[in-house]
Amino acid sequence: METARWYYDLISPFAYLHFHSLAPLRERMRIEPVPVLLAGMLKHWGTKGPAETAPKRLHTYQYCVWQAGVQGLPFRMPPRHPFNPLAAQRLMVALDAREDLIGKAFGFIFSEGRDPEVEFDALAERLGVREPAGLIGRPEVKQQLIANTQAAIAAGVFGVPSLVLRGQVFWGNDTVAWATRFLDEPGLFARPEYTAARATGVGVVRT
Repeated sequence: METARWYYDLISPFAYLHFHSLAPLRERMRIEPVPVLLAGMLKHWGTKGPAETAPKRLHTYQYCVWQAGVQGLPFRMPPRHPFNPLAAQRLMVALDAREDLIGKAFGFIFSEGRDPEVEFDALAERLGVREPAGLIGRPEVKQQLIANTQAAIAAGVFGVPSLVLRGQVFWGNDTVAWATRFLDEPGLFARPEYTAARATGVGVVRT
């Protein structure tokens, strides 16, 4: 069975929505969840997250309320956002990022609206971990999260959620249909209109 990698950070409400949107693709391929740090990607590419621009922040949260309703999902933002997801992401690494646990973690944050930084022990307990501090403090866990983030960047991933399928990056909750089409039509990106888009030059650079 074909495998794709799904890069996510629990800080992202879009990743919560995307996690549930991927259900049809999971029936056709193996999707390997990979926890990363969005902040590391933003720093590398020199960009900002949606919550770092005031009007975009509100727009993002309210759009997610609407989109969750479209998808039939419960949705509630945690009391503060963005939060620091480092401990939670390390916990995902330590637990091998199993799909059932990812669903529980996202549910804790964006279904129930709880803060995984302030309520980290409660999140860990929800995931079946009684003493998380020792688990996430292991050097190999810390290093793996860094390595995951670096691997995502090397694959051209610039944000979360991102599905990497056959070397192509599909970023965002609204790209599932596009990824599905690519799965059905492997030569999609070889079409003239796609190669023409790739050849577009840079006209001006903002400094």
